[in-house]
Amino acid sequence: MKNYFEYKGYIGSVEYSADDRVFFGKIHGINDLVTFEGVSVDELEMAFKESITDYLTTCAELGKKPDKLYKGSFNVRVPEKLHYDSALLAQKKGTNLNEVVKAALSYLVMHEELLDAKQVSA
Repeated sequence: MKNYFEYKGYIGSVEYSADDRVFFGKIHGINDLVTFEGVSVDELEMAFKESITDYLTTCAELGKKPDKLYKGSFNVRVPEKLHYDSALLAQKKGTNLNEVVKAALSYLVMHEELLDAKQVSA
């Protein structure tokens, strides 16, 4: 089940408010909070695409970069056994743990369907 939209390289969440009887979402991966809503899925998708187009136009007019900046550094918490096995793998391959994690993340990004098919666990 897919609960997001994709357009021009951006992702928008899809949520529903039973109280308001409206679908809503927000754009992820940008520097600002941009939300959109609609009373049907088709209307929500159209609002999402319009929001992306408007946001990119506004950023261009302001000379502002739209994409959120990621530093390339983050903490990851894994089970001790996975940490141990990964460190040993790095040693066997003559590299370091950072390179093993980068390779694993790159593989998963290229094969995102693996996250749909089963729960990834250690």
